[in-house]
Amino acid sequence: MPRIELEYFAQMREQAGCHRETRDTQALSAAALYDELRDIHRFTLEPRKMRVAINAAFRPWDQALADGDTVVFIPPVTGG
Repeated sequence: MPRIELEYFAQMREQAGCHRETRDTQALSAAALYDELRDIHRFTLEPRKMRVAINAAFRPWDQALADGDTVVFIPPVTGG
């Protein structure tokens, strides 16, 4: 079971209640990991509105995960 490092920003950090966490997961892809985390943290953002970075590089949502990966789900940028 891979152990994944996660970082959260903006709305996702507020919903998770933390900036970082380490989690063991059975998810095989970034998309599956996000679905798992939505159930845990009640994330409200749709994946199609976000980007995902794995080990500091943007990746597709179907990117396979490996033990020790760092995953960042990047919410849309808002501002005025």
